Formats: sequence, C-alpha cells, structure tokens
Amino acid sequence: MKLNYLYFKIIDVMHRPFVKRSAEDPYHVVFRDFQSLSKQEHSPSILEIGSRNVTGVTRRDLFPHCEDYVGFDVLAGDGVDIVGDAHRLSESCPLEHFDFVYSVSVFEHLLFPWKVVLEINKIMKTGGYMFLSTHPVWPTHELPWDFWRFPCNGLDALFNKYTGFQIVSIAEGVPAKIYSLSEDAPARDHYLFTVNQAVALIVRKTGSYRSDLLKWDIDIKDVINTMYPSKPS
Repeated sequence: MKLNYLYFKIIDVMHRPFVKRSAEDPYHVVFRDFQSLSKQEHSPSILEIGSRNVTGVTRRDLFPHCEDYVGFDVLAGDGVDIVGDAHRLSESCPLEHFDFVYSVSVFEHLLFPWKVVLEINKIMKTGGYMFLSTHPVWPTHELPWDFWRFPCNGLDALFNKYTGFQIVSIAEGVPAKIYSLSEDAPARDHYLFTVNQAVALIVRKTGSYRSDLLKWDIDIKDVINTMYPSKPS
C-alpha cells in the first residue's frame, strides 16, 4: 500500500506542471453554457436523467429558477421523482413537455443509446435544449452496466437531423495520459499522446425524429438479464 501511494505521489508531482484548472476546461464550460440557456427561459421545465444521489453530488439546486424539475432514474433513491427505464422514457414522462433535458455520465450505461435519443426527442418541446456528458476514455465502472465510450465524432451519429436534433456546441476535456502495460509495439508510444476523459454537448430539438427511418423495438430485457448496480463500483 505504501509503495502504491509513493508511486502515485511521484506521478502526480511529475504531471503537476501540466495539470489544467477545471474551471477553464472546455468540458466544464459547456455545462455552464447550458445553465445560462436555461436561465433565459421563464420558469422552465427540466428533466434530469440519472438523478439519483449516489456519490453525494446533486444538481437540482443548480436550477433554482426552474418551476418544474423532474429527476428520473432506473433505481429509486434520493433525488428521484420517477423510477423508470430511459429506453422507455416516453412511457413515464409526458410527450413534448420539457424545455430542457440533461444527463451527466449516463449514456455509457445505456444498452441502446440510440433508442434513448429517440425517446428524449418524444418528451422534449421543439426548440428545447439538451445537455449530455459522457466519456471518450474512462475506467470501467458500475459493472455489468458499462457499455459504451463516446468521442465527439461518435455523438454526431446520435444527434443529427434524422433524430431531430442540431448540435449547438460540443467539446472534449478533462485530459489525461495513458501508459501501455503491454509490449505490443503499436501501443508503446501512447504515453506521448493526451487523451480526453470527458465529452459534453448541447443539442437543440429541431423537430420530430424520422420515424419512417428510425425504429428499434428490441427491449433491453431481450438482450440482458442483469440490473444496474445500486452502489457505484
């Protein structure tokens, strides 16, 4: 244990000159922009997907101007108003109701994220905004429900004119270094590069999605028989 602690302290000292302040990180700027957009709307309705208080971090108080705030999560708990599956969001929430929708570190845990995008379209007002943050690179967590990683370009495949959205802003941030523990030649020089651990975007709903082209009737229970863990891992 002491050797591990010493190792990480040495690594931290070596990297300290390269560490950036979180407030200046592009990833965090996108969420502040989303907050600003919500303040431009008088008494907006807001839906938070993945609202359960698991780590002690809650965000409901960041939107005190909100008249109608709904916390949605797959499990019951502190901060949750509606328990349900995001893949079937429109069965739990009224259609075309919310001015703003947001989720933080949720999309990597969705088995069919493309289906959830269509469900979000159903319950948002046209002209409304959504904020999403997830990870291009991150250690596995909340197993067995950890399914995906998303770089900026990957999110373009989810939010476009066919799914009824327009990307307003998108940015990766929270930079990190990785070190290969394998002798595979292509991986040996990865320490020379910087990877981003987080990505955030704001999209605007431009209209209904193309239901004539986009359809996904498979239920998650048809594919998996596990449940999202009640405690973080």
